[in-house]
Amino acid sequence: MTELIELTLAESLSALRSGEISSRELTQACLERIQSLEPQLHAFLYLAPDRALSRAEMADRQWANWRRDPSKSQPALLGVPVVIKDVLCVEGMPCTCGSRILEGFVPPYNATAVERLFNAGAVVLGKTNTDEFAMGSSTENSAFGVTHNPWDLERVPGGSSGGSAAAVAARLAPIGLGTDTGGSVRHPAAFTGVTAIKPSYGRVSRYGLVAFGSSLDVVGAFGRTVEDTASVFCVMAGHDPKDSTSMEYPAPEISFSDLAELPLNNMRIGVPAEYFISGMQVEVETAVRAAVQALEDLGALICPVSLPHTQYALPVYYLIAPAEASANLARYDGVRYGVRAAADTMWDVFRQTRGQNFGPEVKRRIMLGTYALSAGYYDAYYGQAQKVRTLIRRDFEKAFSEVDLIAAPVTPSTAFRIGEHADDPLAMYLEDIFTLPANLAGIPALAFPVGFDRKGLPIGMQLMAPHFQEERLFKAGHAYQQSTDWHHARPRL
Repeated sequence: MTELIELTLAESLSALRSGEISSRELTQACLERIQSLEPQLHAFLYLAPDRALSRAEMADRQWANWRRDPSKSQPALLGVPVVIKDVLCVEGMPCTCGSRILEGFVPPYNATAVERLFNAGAVVLGKTNTDEFAMGSSTENSAFGVTHNPWDLERVPGGSSGGSAAAVAARLAPIGLGTDTGGSVRHPAAFTGVTAIKPSYGRVSRYGLVAFGSSLDVVGAFGRTVEDTASVFCVMAGHDPKDSTSMEYPAPEISFSDLAELPLNNMRIGVPAEYFISGMQVEVETAVRAAVQALEDLGALICPVSLPHTQYALPVYYLIAPAEASANLARYDGVRYGVRAAADTMWDVFRQTRGQNFGPEVKRRIMLGTYALSAGYYDAYYGQAQKVRTLIRRDFEKAFSEVDLIAAPVTPSTAFRIGEHADDPLAMYLEDIFTLPANLAGIPALAFPVGFDRKGLPIGMQLMAPHFQEERLFKAGHAYQQSTDWHHARPRL
């Protein structure tokens, strides 16, 4: 069983195809690993072992039929366990979004991204912990308790998709789904030493994703390798008529079988000075610059680029995202679903339901957003932020006219201790300073491990690409991982 949990997605599929292992054995190994480590990690909010084993047995029957007639193609993820962040709807499983206000809510349908994983034969183990409504950078804001980083149980796993990242890093599952509104797959990937993709806005359907910031939210994926992450992305990507923001852009076909001696020959990679700021952890900068050098050794051309409006990304994001959250979270009023406070009048029901069941960070962002949208302040705050957002997007457009990819750190430091930023929201917001611009511009980004600090904590780097050019990210990231071993490291639990 120990060997099974070490299998990557690609290795799992190879072993399932050959009949060396069964999906039930693989799923059972993951469930036993979860049972052993979950008390330490608290990565899950809901587990579905019986349902998972039933789907695994169904997958084994499909594999057996395929071996008798290999001429028929099999679903891309047949029999592979996966975990789902608890802001994505899975039919018949609770969806709390890490909030008391949605306790007891069980969606009657699947999110499109989840449905496509089901159609590809994946086995869903359960729902993972998240900052409440995906608002946070540490998974400390969950109403149901913090998730712990498997590399150091006294530290955070990053957020808001910390549960999925911790599960993949700790070998509780080979792959997982998360969401990224301002860095929420890349940030925990960097803190836990796994690989994650934040797709272009509109590339993966948001249908069935509980909204935080509607112009920013994207569904992303975690894996231990770029190849695994790309495989999940290819299953999820593609147009969905149920999502009005979904683009008419087909899912890509990506092959990693052929790599030249210099696989990145003449690929231009830009390095922006604005992402190497004073105060960032020296080991982070050193590791990222070494990774950039490794890409150059693989044939890439390294070029300096400028993204001059990067300094405004933080205030712009914390005007736009809370404004959208204020509108999206207005629906949680105690009337339609979730919990309802007992009160005499309708207005008291609204006030008490929201006052008692939203956490402090969600309330903070609702108040910020409502203020920014209020009469007399809209133009000065929200309207102005949208104009600067356009300038940030144009910075990227100009840079990508000169380079193919942009390389940068994911976070200014490695994982911090649980509670370290509890009384300082601004310090927490600054953790996302390098990830917010990609969401504001709507471009894709890939995060992957590039080293460790002196405390043994993972360091992550991100590559960013023009809209709908995820294939470039996967090519460069895979080439890097073929020449390095950082992604093979595992926490000692």
